[in-house]
Amino acid sequence: MAYDESLAARVRLILAEHANVIERKMMGALCFMIRGHMSCGVSGASLMVRVGREAQDEVLAMPHVRLMQIGGQPVAGFILVDMPGMPSDEAFAGWVQRGIDFVSTLPPK
Repeated sequence: MAYDESLAARVRLILAEHANVIERKMMGALCFMIRGHMSCGVSGASLMVRVGREAQDEVLAMPHVRLMQIGGQPVAGFILVDMPGMPSDEAFAGWVQRGIDFVSTLPPK
């Protein structure tokens, strides 16, 4: 699956101020790693965000948000946000920040 380059560029702008960000193509998507952990990414035309298992149900109740799947199997703690769920630059940045905030709770790899 290809990913939306313009969406990836928007993520890069937000993550530009963070040190040690690594881009990695995996799972048919472009993933952004912070301190060795996947924080967010772009899958197709959707933003992939690591929110953690604890926040998963709360976030899935929001419009245009769905659980990420790999090979038809759900991936706990990872969600996809479709473009209508990010109606503004502030909303988009907020989703990216959620991923940053979650991985900041994890020990560096």
